[in-house]
Amino acid sequence: MTRSSNDNGNGETHQQSGGDVPDLTTAQGIPVSDNQNTLRPGPRGPALLEDFVMREKIFHFDHERIPERVVHARGYGLHGHFELYETLSDLSAADIFQRPGEKTPVFVRFSTVAGNKGSADLARDVRGFAVKFYTQDGNWDLVGNNIPVFFIQDAIKFPDLIHAAKPEPDRGFPQAQTAHDNFWDFMSLMPESMHMAMWIMSDRTIPRSFRFMEGFGVHTFRLVNAEGQSHYVKFHWKPKQGLQSVLWDEAVKVNGADPDFHRRDMWNAIEAGDYPEWELGIQVFDDEFADNFEFDVLDPTKIIPEEQVPVRIIGKMTLNRLVDNFFAETEQVAFCTQNIVPGIDFTNDPLLQGRNFSYLDTQTKRLGGPNFTHIPINAPKCPFHNFQQDGHMAMHNPKGRANYEPNSWGGAQGGPRETPRRGFRSYPEQVQGEKRRLRPESFADHYSQARQFYLSQTEVEQAHIADALVFELSKVKTVAIRERMVSHLPNIDEDLAKKVCEGLGLAKMPQAAEPAHPVNRNLSVSDKLSILKNAPDSFKGRKIGLLLSDGADDALIEALMSAAKAEGAMVEVVAPRVGGVTTAGGKAIEADEKIDGAPSVLYDAVAVIVSAEGAEKLAAIPQARQFLSDAYAHYKFIALGGEPDALARAGGLPEGGDGGILALGGTDAGAFVAQCRALRFWDRAS
Repeated sequence: MTRSSNDNGNGETHQQSGGDVPDLTTAQGIPVSDNQNTLRPGPRGPALLEDFVMREKIFHFDHERIPERVVHARGYGLHGHFELYETLSDLSAADIFQRPGEKTPVFVRFSTVAGNKGSADLARDVRGFAVKFYTQDGNWDLVGNNIPVFFIQDAIKFPDLIHAAKPEPDRGFPQAQTAHDNFWDFMSLMPESMHMAMWIMSDRTIPRSFRFMEGFGVHTFRLVNAEGQSHYVKFHWKPKQGLQSVLWDEAVKVNGADPDFHRRDMWNAIEAGDYPEWELGIQVFDDEFADNFEFDVLDPTKIIPEEQVPVRIIGKMTLNRLVDNFFAETEQVAFCTQNIVPGIDFTNDPLLQGRNFSYLDTQTKRLGGPNFTHIPINAPKCPFHNFQQDGHMAMHNPKGRANYEPNSWGGAQGGPRETPRRGFRSYPEQVQGEKRRLRPESFADHYSQARQFYLSQTEVEQAHIADALVFELSKVKTVAIRERMVSHLPNIDEDLAKKVCEGLGLAKMPQAAEPAHPVNRNLSVSDKLSILKNAPDSFKGRKIGLLLSDGADDALIEALMSAAKAEGAMVEVVAPRVGGVTTAGGKAIEADEKIDGAPSVLYDAVAVIVSAEGAEKLAAIPQARQFLSDAYAHYKFIALGGEPDALARAGGLPEGGDGGILALGGTDAGAFVAQCRALRFWDRAS
């Protein structure tokens, strides 16, 4: 029903909805005549209690916020699908793994762990990588991280870990940072955290994009086939566009320039049709391997190197749809590690066992009650029936007479029944032993894999780990904590320990911590643990920052744009004014960004195409000089076209350039983009 207009009593008229525009109503569906003014007696009278329109509107606004997640509060969610490459019927009865080519809907939430909802995207932190598969046998939640190991071995220590990592309670800072006394006090007293310490101090915790990072299920799970046979499995997500991180100096500057950098990157990629993709891989092994492996496969602080058990690629996940509403989907989505389907089962990993308890409890508290599964983003997409009823915010209750089971009512009156053939069955693992609080001796080696990880990195990556440790520990005010943390490092690598000791200016090297288990110094290097050893072979999905001035050469601009497009890369135009520039040929090119709002840290490579006069003018702008000097300092590939000498000198580029600086001629654009596939010109570091 539509209305033409309404007199509000003051001689004013408001145009009402017409055509396809719906009427504004209250939550009860009552049409609203005036959404601008509170009901009152007289134009200056008090507000009336009977104004249900105002009361409902303010009431709902006052309750818009639900408690944010204690951890993983800052997240970004996206829709997509998973496509199976090959059947796994020999390994698993899970319906999702039966039919090659079938697509299963998914919802993925990426997140940071330590910061609140308002923290910046590029904090040095673990990234959550949680995937909800809406399978035909119910929802399967693979709730992982971008790092395959964790800080602790037993979930009972999780509150202590998070309390230590969060802002210190007496002062309320630092936010989204681990560079403080409490965190490193905890870490230095927990040798089991040393493997994770190497990962979090590596470039893995400052990814360039969610699109360019791996994901891991962390724990060892089971695959169980229709005959009841079990195999152990670890889950891996491999990004199709390769791995990429940023430098710490870049992360700091990106957070200042664009604290929403990661979520904006995902939004832009999907809007452009450049859909992020990951392949799902599995490491499958049996009891014989588990019994002979150097470490306990139930220890969440350990990995199984891919050289020992190769990752078998079984399918691909594509994210191709943005959420319709951030709160309704990204904020209200509830992941629970307990959500598994027939054909997948748990192991006795003590961290996983604790997560299975904690996540359900957490979601019930955060989302207001037990009916959070009624929220559309959490509801299964397959049929579901049970006798659960009532409770806070129940969206649906069972139909029929029976609300209990067993019952003798037949047909629809009796409700759903068990399905022994298709229903979930736990793997009948034999369990025995004394009921005690203990940690198995097989969990006692805390340094060997930390050493393996460090030695598997390139020299550049090893330097970044040492620098990160020095930076973080330099923020620790208590010298004893610094020394205690450094005392663990000789068990990992003597050279690393010396670099950190010298970087902190300690008077002497602390005595090495006594290992609970002898360090295995003969583990083989695993190249799969390095980002730089697994660099992409394409510049696809990356972004070039193109700085232009008036009078820039049209042919050079067109050549660069064409070469980037052919590679699948993006070009963002930066100029002195957001209105853009006029080229030498008289063409108007609108800028995507103004120079003082687009530092080079936002780009994977930079190019400059300017006239002589334009170069002089840009050289006088501090942000333009910084655009080049930062790109050079961050080892990025740089293309210079036109007459850029004045700006190049002002930006501190060396005369004659180096191998990472290309003079952009008419035929060199393709060569420049091809050069960018290496992502960084690390030779500049020497």
